[in-house]
Amino acid sequence: MLLTNLPSEVLHLVLQWLDPADIVILPRVCSLLYAFTKGNKALCRAVYLKHLDNPKDADLDWYAEVHDLVRLQVICRRSDAVEKKHELDFVYDVVNRLLSHASPSPYTPSDAKTHATSLNASLLNELFSDESTLEAFLQRSFLFERVRSEIRHPIRASSGGPSKALLHQRSAKLHCLYGKPILTLGPTRASRTYPYACSKVYDLRQYTERTHWGPFLDDGSDRVDWEKVEAILIVLGKNIGSRRFVSDLFREVWDNPFSGSWPGSYMTVPGPEISSLENQDPYDVTGTWYRIVCFLDYNDFFSYNFPVGDLIDPDTPRPALDVGEATRILQMNIHVVKIEPPGPNDGQDLPVVHFRGVTRSLDDSFDDNANSQMRGLGEANVKGLEMKGTVRLTREGEVRWTTFTIFNGQERWRSEGIQVGGVRSARGVVGNWFDRDYDAHGPAGPTAFWKGPMRDRAKRVGDDMLPSEFFVPYAILLRMDVDPDGHEDAGSDNGEDDYEDDDDDGEEEVQQVTITVETNRPPPDPDTNSFYLVEQSN
Repeated sequence: MLLTNLPSEVLHLVLQWLDPADIVILPRVCSLLYAFTKGNKALCRAVYLKHLDNPKDADLDWYAEVHDLVRLQVICRRSDAVEKKHELDFVYDVVNRLLSHASPSPYTPSDAKTHATSLNASLLNELFSDESTLEAFLQRSFLFERVRSEIRHPIRASSGGPSKALLHQRSAKLHCLYGKPILTLGPTRASRTYPYACSKVYDLRQYTERTHWGPFLDDGSDRVDWEKVEAILIVLGKNIGSRRFVSDLFREVWDNPFSGSWPGSYMTVPGPEISSLENQDPYDVTGTWYRIVCFLDYNDFFSYNFPVGDLIDPDTPRPALDVGEATRILQMNIHVVKIEPPGPNDGQDLPVVHFRGVTRSLDDSFDDNANSQMRGLGEANVKGLEMKGTVRLTREGEVRWTTFTIFNGQERWRSEGIQVGGVRSARGVVGNWFDRDYDAHGPAGPTAFWKGPMRDRAKRVGDDMLPSEFFVPYAILLRMDVDPDGHEDAGSDNGEDDYEDDDDDGEEEVQQVTITVETNRPPPDPDTNSFYLVEQSN
């Protein structure tokens, strides 16, 4: 019996096993198959669900989704970046849709401890594995234009008009969703992105009232500035790669393209006791989070932002910066203390969640300021302070985190960040830290934090902080081995080799490590400059 003579129900059961690309070309076979497949949303739905995640939104245009997927595959498989570049807007739209429709896959095993496996994310990882695809879509922001052009002549950030600015933002967001910072580019990997990312991250002109001193556009819209987020990821990625024996704590979040870059990707393991507030928390705040903080020597920071005879135009970036940074790792244990309706300037789909908790350094060399109490100020009338330590939606639907770190009973450092991937994403929060008084002279710098693999319930009081002995294994695991000149290995591919140990001689170098644990440390020096002075002894 001919295929075309089968009853429609049987033909549907047969064709649903085809690849999406075959479904798209099937109408060209004959008029009968054209009539059966053209506009057949039920068949497209069946094919979609055979190859991709089951989306939360059941009311999709399945016909359009399948055809757009096939077009994306065709674009990404073109051999040359020049043949792909004009498709950026389409690729941006489809990638964002695929990630927004992602869900945990029961069919693909995963060794990840923090996020579920997604068929959508795995497909995107495959499609973006080619270097020409990365060049065409992830390397089109102003930062990458600087890397390619600065050798010849400086360029202005405002050149090109609104359409060019939108292209920059879309490419930067794709890079952020990709998640693995691109540290080098070019055939020889000789062009480094890090110095240009530093020039944006540490430029105080980026920190304004309209940006909330965070990763937002300087237009008062509260929309995310993805070029800022991209620059932060590159700076943090380079500094993470500078550490030898980096644990899976980082590798899982930073070294797997598109993993965890979708809403609900964090794998939640319910604790034995969940409070009523935690049951109402849509962001899954309560638990253990890991944080990275980077900062410059303050003399370098000040000299860079306030040079003698500073005549740089506002829309001209400061010179590339490569003087080396200090990097520290912290652990935060936080829990929900209050949930309230969103305000008029917030996204209205989810409430505002306030949290408090504790933060502790995982670096044995970190100064006392790292071992602070960290809280969300859940009650605005306490001490007359503003609401801080909150998670909320922005008006465009992004997840905004505000944290406030406390020393000696006083708020001292603040941060603003965006959760890449959306609500409950495993990719984590990326943003800026700065002085709580918005000091026009700084300091400020990049930070990121993400939820750890163990769903430990946060401690409720400061006396329950984990003892110092708990962090001894981490002190060994996160041993510093930083290149003082801040240079990358020109032979690495997007920085992935930075995570590997050196074994050129086939023998592993063994070092004896002595660790002293102080259980009764004196209170931290209230002098704000101690944050920098201590670091200069390293």
